[in-house]
Amino acid sequence: MTLELGIDTFGDVTNGPDGRPLSQAQVLRNVVEQGVLADRVGLDAIGLGEHHRDDFAISSPEVVLGAIAARTERIRLGSAVTVLSSDDPIRVFQRYSTLDAVSNGRAEITVGRGSFTESFGLFGLPLSRYEELFEEKLDLFAHLLHGGPVTWSGETRPPLVEQDVYPPLEHAPLRTWVGVGGSPESVIRTARHGLHLMLAIIGGDPARFRPYVELYQRAQSELGTGPGLVGQHSPGHVAETDELALAQVWPHYEQYVGRIGRERGWPPPTRASFEDAAGPEGALFIGSPQTVAAKIVRSARILGLDRFDLKVSQGPLAHELTMRGIELYGTEVAPLVRAALAEDADSPAGP
Repeated sequence: MTLELGIDTFGDVTNGPDGRPLSQAQVLRNVVEQGVLADRVGLDAIGLGEHHRDDFAISSPEVVLGAIAARTERIRLGSAVTVLSSDDPIRVFQRYSTLDAVSNGRAEITVGRGSFTESFGLFGLPLSRYEELFEEKLDLFAHLLHGGPVTWSGETRPPLVEQDVYPPLEHAPLRTWVGVGGSPESVIRTARHGLHLMLAIIGGDPARFRPYVELYQRAQSELGTGPGLVGQHSPGHVAETDELALAQVWPHYEQYVGRIGRERGWPPPTRASFEDAAGPEGALFIGSPQTVAAKIVRSARILGLDRFDLKVSQGPLAHELTMRGIELYGTEVAPLVRAALAEDADSPAGP
């Protein structure tokens, strides 16, 4: 089993040394440094999530990715996610085909509906058409991925007839994931378009997503659109010990998850629920290199993963601690994971 290991970040607005929030401009510069470090320590990918609110700095992932591309050599550059429902699929394609060109073929993209809805009001789109907008825009985007003139029609924009889109992809097709939170309909939609499946696992035991992987693979087989890749995105943080990692993240987790919970009517997080989620079968990959590596290996074996992305920014957690976590992820976690999976591949009985 081969497994790509990446990081994701939303550019969470972090606190500076004085305990006060940094400017969003400084956060963006820090994200570039995180991408450069991830490349240096041998990680395979970085994904930047699009948001339009005061607690996340990244609203234009591909611009920041371009800055990272200029200072790196090998790391894949993608989004986590691009909110396709509230964007123009042609402009999204053009931005990522441009990124692919300037990075010499390292661009990829994860598209999704997004779990926040601020972009709809910002760009004048009705939430009442939430599903329809994503379905049609994903269909148009899928038509663009292999290059050449595009003919397409739908209800949300004028039709296209033998339309060329520039710049064309130099390295077609653009690797495209669809972020899925656990809806069977979303899994089947991803399979129908022949796109890769990125499971956003932010709660519960990752093992409960196994039926979705099986559904995806079965649908691709029946539709003749496979094989596709399966990835997992989960929040986490690496420190020298479990106790230190938990202590570093908890006050910030309590703050940012508490805020989102108040917006959505969830109960506030407790220290007990936090530690349970960080346990062996939880969705928080927080702990020492050995602990985090063991959890990644478990997910990879259960879900048959091709990619695991650790969402490294945790609310106001200091940039310096995130940088240390990325360093440990690349230099200590990744070798442990790769060694364990290499042993599986060498074993006649498999994992």
